[in-house]
Amino acid sequence: MKITLIQSNLTWEDAKANRDNFTQKINNIQEQTDLIILPEMFTTGFTMNPAEVAETMDGKTMQWLKQTAATKDCAITGSLVIKEGNKYYNRLVFVLPDGTIYQYDKRHLFSLAGENEKYKAGVDKLIINYRGWKICPLICYDLRFPVFARNTEGYDLLLYVANWPESRIPAWDTLLPARATENMCYVSGVNRTGQDHDENEHPGHSQVVDYLGTVLYKAVNHENVITITLDKDRLEKARKKYGFLNDMDSFNLLT
Repeated sequence: MKITLIQSNLTWEDAKANRDNFTQKINNIQEQTDLIILPEMFTTGFTMNPAEVAETMDGKTMQWLKQTAATKDCAITGSLVIKEGNKYYNRLVFVLPDGTIYQYDKRHLFSLAGENEKYKAGVDKLIINYRGWKICPLICYDLRFPVFARNTEGYDLLLYVANWPESRIPAWDTLLPARATENMCYVSGVNRTGQDHDENEHPGHSQVVDYLGTVLYKAVNHENVITITLDKDRLEKARKKYGFLNDMDSFNLLT
């Protein structure tokens, strides 16, 4: 599978400007890819003003995502602010070329920034079967909570979309390889660059890590678009050789 990571600055709370930015970057992708990954809240930045920026599941950004997936013949994913009823969600959407939409609402809300006061937390873990791969998509702060991410489903790719600040980037760099190692899967983490409205700097550090914890690619402190090929045969051979997932603890996650 070929995955394309788009590490980019974001324009604060300006969905059109951000869609235009990503359109240009996506149009410049020359090689065929299976999946394009955008950052967390890619239309707004990590905002605590959901009432001002929220969209619906049939809004302009969702239409743009469906059109982009169809045009590029690949899936595209990232999170944005969605309103349903009187509630707001930090929702990751995973859009297929045929228009099928999968969704995951961020389970672990970032209380340090008051995200838990503005958004409703999700409950369910999402596993997507796509082009012969099982994919588990999560969002930013979820990275700090390994129990929820535990690979009890036998997924092949764990991905995180993020707005992870420079002040805590050592945790990002440490935990992405940890999640790959403990779950014997590929991990992709896509973070933004640039400064947000609260003057938080974001250094990127988007990366791909293999099933043994080896960092295959990392982009630091600059906008970047990169396509990486993941090898499922090597993943399956490593799982068969080492068998680490066979020895995991059994548990039920109470919600």
